[in-house]
Amino acid sequence: MFLLVLILTVIFGVMLSGLRKRLRDAEADIHHLEVRLATLEARPASAPIAEAPSPLVVTPAVAIVETLVVIEPEPATASDPEPGPVAPAPPPPAPRPPLTLESIIGGKLPIWIGGVALVLAGFFLVRYSIEHGLLGPGARTVLAAIFAVALVIGSEITRRLPATRDDPRVAQALAGAGTASLYATLYMAASIYHLVSPLTAFVLMLGITGLALALSLRHGPPTAAMALAGGFIAPLVAGWDAAGIGPLLIYIGLFTAALFGLAVHRGWGWLALAATGAGFAWINFLLVMLQGGDLALVGGFVVVLAAGASAALPATGIRATWLRMAPLVAGLIQLIALAPALDFDALSWSFYLALSAATLFLAWRDAVYLPGAIAALILLLLLEALALAQPELRVTPVAAIAAALIFALPGQALARRHPGWAGLALGAAGGPLLVAHIFAQSLMTDFGWGALELLAAAATASLAWRLRGEADRPILPAATLAAALLAAIGLAQFFPNDWLAIPLTLVALALAGWARFVRAPALFETPALPLSAVLIAGAPLLADLLHAIRLSLEANLYYAALPPVPATLRAFAIPLAAAIALLVADKALFGRLRRGAEAAAITLGLLLAWLLAKQLLAIDTPQAFTAWIFVERAILTQACLAGGWVLLRRTSHATLGTILFGLGLARFVWFDLLLLDPALVDQWVGSWPLLNAAVIHTALTALWLYRLPPTSIRRTDLAALAVTLVALAAAVRQFFHGAIMTGPVTTGENGAYSAAFLILSLIWLWRGIATTQRTLRIAGLSLLTVVTLKVFLIDAAALDGILRILSFLGLGIALIAIGWAYGKFVGKGAEAAS
Repeated sequence: MFLLVLILTVIFGVMLSGLRKRLRDAEADIHHLEVRLATLEARPASAPIAEAPSPLVVTPAVAIVETLVVIEPEPATASDPEPGPVAPAPPPPAPRPPLTLESIIGGKLPIWIGGVALVLAGFFLVRYSIEHGLLGPGARTVLAAIFAVALVIGSEITRRLPATRDDPRVAQALAGAGTASLYATLYMAASIYHLVSPLTAFVLMLGITGLALALSLRHGPPTAAMALAGGFIAPLVAGWDAAGIGPLLIYIGLFTAALFGLAVHRGWGWLALAATGAGFAWINFLLVMLQGGDLALVGGFVVVLAAGASAALPATGIRATWLRMAPLVAGLIQLIALAPALDFDALSWSFYLALSAATLFLAWRDAVYLPGAIAALILLLLLEALALAQPELRVTPVAAIAAALIFALPGQALARRHPGWAGLALGAAGGPLLVAHIFAQSLMTDFGWGALELLAAAATASLAWRLRGEADRPILPAATLAAALLAAIGLAQFFPNDWLAIPLTLVALALAGWARFVRAPALFETPALPLSAVLIAGAPLLADLLHAIRLSLEANLYYAALPPVPATLRAFAIPLAAAIALLVADKALFGRLRRGAEAAAITLGLLLAWLLAKQLLAIDTPQAFTAWIFVERAILTQACLAGGWVLLRRTSHATLGTILFGLGLARFVWFDLLLLDPALVDQWVGSWPLLNAAVIHTALTALWLYRLPPTSIRRTDLAALAVTLVALAAAVRQFFHGAIMTGPVTTGENGAYSAAFLILSLIWLWRGIATTQRTLRIAGLSLLTVVTLKVFLIDAAALDGILRILSFLGLGIALIAIGWAYGKFVGKGAEAAS
């Protein structure tokens, strides 16, 4: 009781001292006004108004009275003399000295460090007495109280002493140290030694808090900073666990609330931030030091501190969004860190949900807090995942349902107010459900999960329906995709894993229909997402297919490496048909992704067609390879060339035609001319001269090239001539070697090549002259030149006797005849044209 009386006496004395000073100032101001009024009344009417400089300083009280007392001067007359000179304006205040390192170290830091040292001196003095048993609990408490009161009184004395009143920092340091010491003394008396009852301790806490506020208002921010530091450090010095966690948290909470009140009153945002940071520092300290039931008290304190700080910071003038949300997010993270220590029980969940509800309330009042609410939802999913990963689920499923409702209901109700609320509704509708499905699948059957996910998809789709008129806002595509995701996962629960393509295809078709109904540009791209998921789901099958293609490009047996046809068709056939239908139905579908969708559909279609074609002959042995590989290859190549040729003649499908025709030419060059040339690799081509697979295949290739539209692929006429030459060579080769065209070149075969090429060159020349096609004439002349060089350099060396004579004779006659005909017909035409 003595301590209570002593502290109250000190508080009353400080307040009385302040009132006495203000009373003296008011009396001096009133006396000054009376003197001025008497002077004005005693001055003659004709005397000019001239004020003598007053030795008194005009205080705020004088200014107020002068505002209320208005002296009306008499109207000026013609006989009145000119007014006297106006008194000069007071000189401007001297500028503040610049803040330098010398001024900080030499003038500022020593005073504040000295104030902190005084506080620590008092703390350690009491601790020393405890450790050495010098004094009893009551004497220690009284000693600490006297020391604190002495510091407060010293601050008032230094405020008035002539030697120190010009430097307010001394009084500020002493006042701050005294306030911190009073808090520490009260904590020691009430929580450690139990010298005062809880009610008395609460009253004393209010008194000290009032004194701290009064001193902070009187001395400014430095005193408030000293009080903050001392109040939060006091329990550490005195023994933080001596009285239990409950009293400690009550003390910290009341002290923080007092600092918040002071910060709001003075607009000191820094003080509110510092108090919040110190409170969270204590929370982390207790999380490390405590275990068991005491942590539940810490969780409650986290909720109170985070909510209180978020409400106090805006009132102090802080406008930065991230600073205003920081306490909420920090509190949510602290509760997640606390939940494992509480075994994810109902109390830990209630703490998190309570703070989440507070966050939603603040977001409802001010949209600035909406990012904090979204962060709360994201952290909720993390908390749920951690809880569901435990061996015992406890109340987590029920808590997850409650959390989803807490976020989803206001999100749905306020979705049109701000996109952030719609985002909360979307996340709450599916987020907790999907996390539970991933981490606790055993809670329900597949059908149960599917039903819940379809219900969530319906709730999300209803939100998209309400937002259908806001096509230019990104929340509409977000709601659409969220509904599609939930619907796809829900439908997948009703199908075997091998038939996953069906739900994805249904969702793609639904998205396409929704996009065509709303006509929002951003929605046209959405069908590409479930179709892309089809490719991802079937990636192993695609990998096997690509591996088989690589083996085929290396001329290896690859039939055994092909993926199973039924599984491949289940995975890709239905989505491919749907994609082709959508591409044909509406040119707006797939939007900017349309070219990619077309390329993917074409590629997948070709791969499936190639897989099916490989099943016809099933070439899986070396013997089958020799017997059928050329025939199979020729059929596939001709199918590509014929399909491309048909599509190229229809300009609406020119892109697909170009791809098919180019693929056919690539197959012809790579396999038939380079890798698997039948003249080099044993392959059965047929035994009939001219009517065998090699000649027919090559001749058809030349025909497709020759008959292409002129604007489709440039210079196809030259390619057609070159392939025609290959076809003629194949015919000669097959004539001499039969069905298997491998083997050395014989003398007769060599001469046959020269004769055949000579005849072909004559035909080209004849057709070129007859049709005035310069390309044919140049090709004929070029081939004739090559044949001539071949005869002179190669064939003549292999012949002798009459054969050599006949060879040169025939070549000479042919060359003369060609020159005569060329000059007669082509030369005259050129001359007439010139």
